[in-house]
Amino acid sequence: MKWNALLIFVISLMLVMLTSNCDENPYKQGKIMYNYFCANCHMEDGTGLEGNIPPLAQADYVKENQDKLACIIRYGQNEEIVVNGVTYNNPMAGIEELSDFEITNIINYINHSWGNDYGYMKYEDVKSSLEDCKPEY
Repeated sequence: MKWNALLIFVISLMLVMLTSNCDENPYKQGKIMYNYFCANCHMEDGTGLEGNIPPLAQADYVKENQDKLACIIRYGQNEEIVVNGVTYNNPMAGIEELSDFEITNIINYINHSWGNDYGYMKYEDVKSSLEDCKPEY
């Protein structure tokens, strides 16, 4: 009798694992945060607003400035930047209420969405980057 219960439990567990979508979108939390905080300007598909808001999808600036992304998300951007050959000069407001962990999730979502393959950003690297760029008020 015990073996039947154990066998049923193991089979049930295997079915849950096989039908689970856990691996389908490993950046689910980052996507939720991105859609809430970033998609209004950068669009849900990461294309931005032509001439006004730079794209994040297949953006050379994102790929080449991984070390700056956490600081841009937290504290904003006021400098002129060039993304895929187009100059953008609109300021971006920072989102200071996001935790270091949430920023890490957003960066990893961006790095693996819309055809981007920009690698994985570690929490420790985001935390260090944010400590280095913290403005003095």
